[in-house]
Amino acid sequence: MTGIIMRGLKQGLSVTWTLGKVIFPVTLIVTILRFTPVLPWAMEKIAPFMAWLGLSGEAAVPLVLGNFLNLYAGIAAILSFDFTVKEVFILAVMLSFSHNLLIESTVASRVGVSWWFVIGFRLSLAVISAAVINLVWKGGNEMAVYGLAPKQEAAPDEWGEIVLQGLQTAAMGILQLALIVITLMMFMQYLREKGWLDIFSGWVAPATRFLGMERNTSMTLVAGLTIGLAYGAGMMIQAVKEDGVSRKDMYLAMIFLVSCHAVVEDTLIFIPLGIPVWPLLAFRLITAILLTAAIGFVWNRLEKNREEHIHEHKYNTL
Repeated sequence: MTGIIMRGLKQGLSVTWTLGKVIFPVTLIVTILRFTPVLPWAMEKIAPFMAWLGLSGEAAVPLVLGNFLNLYAGIAAILSFDFTVKEVFILAVMLSFSHNLLIESTVASRVGVSWWFVIGFRLSLAVISAAVINLVWKGGNEMAVYGLAPKQEAAPDEWGEIVLQGLQTAAMGILQLALIVITLMMFMQYLREKGWLDIFSGWVAPATRFLGMERNTSMTLVAGLTIGLAYGAGMMIQAVKEDGVSRKDMYLAMIFLVSCHAVVEDTLIFIPLGIPVWPLLAFRLITAILLTAAIGFVWNRLEKNREEHIHEHKYNTL
């Protein structure tokens, strides 16, 4: 038992170091940018496009903060303005698909999936879903009634305080990452060596097959669904190394997880916004399932056709 724990601890520390090298500098830089003219400039540029998505110009504030920082910053910004229920729901859907872009997308790139692919896919999902909701939903024009607001941090006055807050935020992010990843890796090492992962993969295999993936991607999907994209990346890195997850399956898993990850936490934190969260959860799940299954079906069909063409070419040359 001690050997299993030590092997899991070693893997957890290795993954923490790999992800920490990305998360710490990005968190530090973004936190500092928060108190510079950069974010206000970005908000000013994006505001004219809000009307296409059924949003007012003020909606640029939570979108920029949510994408540059995290969901909590985006929600805090929403609570600072008076939006309609429809606007809040659109913002919630967009931020569910597209938040914490720099950190989560950079971490995802360590798995072997293109950084630009992750960012482009998430932003496309956010924009398309907002446009569809705006066209389809004709109600929700009453003003949203907000619940309890998250705690607002006092803005630092000097550069020294700004840098210090950035260092503290980055350090706390690494500490949280280490606690989650190391614990998860030790637990997964125990399940792997006791044979439980093979059993669990068998249970989840029908779902992964429907999505066009092999059964060895099951733990990657579960990790991302439960603990999120950034923390779930630790499981993904380990899966690529030990379970032989293919490039195609990793891309499909990433498509599914950028559409729907950390479903419990990311859904519950929208409750203070005064919108129904079950439709939000259902929208994310249905989008993730249908989109991944469709892309997986097309990808597998193209691979099969290519293999048949290669086989036929070899047969004709004999």
